[in-house]
Amino acid sequence: MTAATTATTDRPALDLADLADSAGAALEGASALEIVRWAAATFGDRICLTSSMTDAALIHLVSKVKPGVDVIFVDTGYHFAETIGTRDAVEAVYPVNVINATPTRTVDEQERDLGPRLYGRNPDLCCHLRKVEPLSRALEGYMAWFSGIRRGETSTRRAMRPVEWDRKRGMVKVNPILDWTDADVANYIDDNGVLVNPLQYDGYLSIGCEPCTRRVAHGDDPRSGRWAGTGKTECGIHL
Repeated sequence: MTAATTATTDRPALDLADLADSAGAALEGASALEIVRWAAATFGDRICLTSSMTDAALIHLVSKVKPGVDVIFVDTGYHFAETIGTRDAVEAVYPVNVINATPTRTVDEQERDLGPRLYGRNPDLCCHLRKVEPLSRALEGYMAWFSGIRRGETSTRRAMRPVEWDRKRGMVKVNPILDWTDADVANYIDDNGVLVNPLQYDGYLSIGCEPCTRRVAHGDDPRSGRWAGTGKTECGIHL
């Protein structure tokens, strides 16, 4: 454990919230690599990374600074086979520790208890049960987590900062690629030979659960394929 980690391990939540606020301001405009280095030095083994396995850009970036980092993947039970394959490839290729977070109910158990196709009838509840709750449980024990959110993805993310206080979970949230554009992501992937979910080459530009994800027409908002026709833009993890 690093000295920086030791210094933060016993800090109460109030101090961590202040740390997040000051770092969020100080690291505004910093490069993704600088943000990752700050977080790795500050939190040591008490920080993890979350990934939807749309691509491995953030995984590649973080693992260069912190090899062996825990990567949490929320296995909802509804993922495309290609997404599961990308997860397995990430575990084989990169120096990371992939951890699968799963809901308390299997898909069959959820349909037995709450009825079939909850994702169509009440997508907010389905996302809460199969994404938000499993991730919150998986994050217990960490002090901070790396997220791959970007400001340009949705209007709800434009005011986010590179380091934030995640009040809901009582931990620090680090967003190294917050200011990256789609072109920045594509260039990083090309320059570094980063693994990409093959569905991206088939028109799925923002990949979630199979029942709630559609192909996106050329020129359309990449997020328009998520929960199409429902007005829903977020699963609840980042809000």
